[in-house]
Amino acid sequence: MSGHGTPIPMTSTPCGPLKGEAHVPGDKSISHRSLIFGAMAVGETKITGLLEGEDVLDTAKAMRAFGADVVRDEDGTWHVHGVGVGGFAEPDNVIDCGNSGTGVRLIMGAMASCPITVTFTGDASLNKRPMARVTDPIALFGAQSVGRSGGRLPMTIVGAADPVPVRYTVPMPSAQVKSAVLLAGLNAPGETVVIEKEATRDHTERMLAGFGADIRTEETEEGRVITLTGQPELKPQTIVVPRDPSSAAFPVCAAVITPGSDVLVPNIGLNPTRAGLFTTLREMGADLTYENEREEGGEPVADLRAKFSPDLKGIEVDPARAASMIDEYPVLSVVAAFAQGDTVMKGVKELRVKESDRIDAMAKGLRANGVEVDEGEDWWIVKGLGHGNVPGGATCESHLDHRIAMSFMVMGMATQQPVSVDDGGPIATSFPIFERLMGDLGAQLSSAAK
Repeated sequence: MSGHGTPIPMTSTPCGPLKGEAHVPGDKSISHRSLIFGAMAVGETKITGLLEGEDVLDTAKAMRAFGADVVRDEDGTWHVHGVGVGGFAEPDNVIDCGNSGTGVRLIMGAMASCPITVTFTGDASLNKRPMARVTDPIALFGAQSVGRSGGRLPMTIVGAADPVPVRYTVPMPSAQVKSAVLLAGLNAPGETVVIEKEATRDHTERMLAGFGADIRTEETEEGRVITLTGQPELKPQTIVVPRDPSSAAFPVCAAVITPGSDVLVPNIGLNPTRAGLFTTLREMGADLTYENEREEGGEPVADLRAKFSPDLKGIEVDPARAASMIDEYPVLSVVAAFAQGDTVMKGVKELRVKESDRIDAMAKGLRANGVEVDEGEDWWIVKGLGHGNVPGGATCESHLDHRIAMSFMVMGMATQQPVSVDDGGPIATSFPIFERLMGDLGAQLSSAAK
């Protein structure tokens, strides 16, 4: 049984060329942060282009539960009237973050330095994911937490009544952990310092600066050192959310492997801490170009044009790039199946603790569809068969993971036989228009949804 209800089987049948424009949803990372930072500001923040998937809507509900006024106009503009740093009220009920690891971890950080008690839960997938990576550092501020064995949800956190600033080195590359510590530091006096040995996506730093926080970043021998001065008054903002590069990955990769395709994906965020997939695809020989490059709201943006690329080559992906494309490895592994030779992906142990064990889930599904895969704890190798040679024909388990489901739907567009997943329902968490958007481009997708 799916964590979202009755399973929705989906099938992708080999199709003709994909053509047209793919207007993918707003960036999920920026959408979550827009709502949370808006709730911590004083005054009204206006947001357009918000991703209205289940994950982000759960964050909006959470901000309402903490006392912020969050409303949506009929034209899709969102208005957040914030309560100020340290102004969160204690929720009346449990905060359900659905499928969102980003939502729950950022919210835990934001409330950790407030004198309130909050219980968090999520769906079946989220409740299996490790939370100690956040509860350990927020304990340094004075927060206390009690959860299930292994630091899993449901979990109750008692925020610090008298928070103290901390200096914390993030033990693994994780923008979620870094962001949780910075958000906790907002309501602590003095300077909170976060050190990351490997750079991760920097939306939190960019947006905190935009909201008026005193935050600075410097590169040192220790790594990237981020220093935040606590207890600012965050100023409300007008935010235009760029379109999500992680969602753009699916029509882009589909175009690259499907003969005759030419797809334009407008207004994609190209933050260098997020664009690793597109660099990797180009290294493999993908026909991928950036048009109309510009900057919007402090974030680099461009229109991406992706065309069928019949001569893809397997490569060894630079492990230093992993943090900038961790969510894109599943669909990259699909592209790798259609390349000539081996694609080697190292330094990716974080994939083992995402919405599912993504290495295991993709390896099993690829093997079932005739592709050889080798794997270890923090690496995997996809042995490409070349264009036109991937058999397909199997039904894969999505493991309640939206990116696993979408990756196998992309695969089925260019295999010899259709590819199915047991449950495409989780796609709604991040890309609710996926089936319609891909269908408009020419994909042949079908689902059991009524």
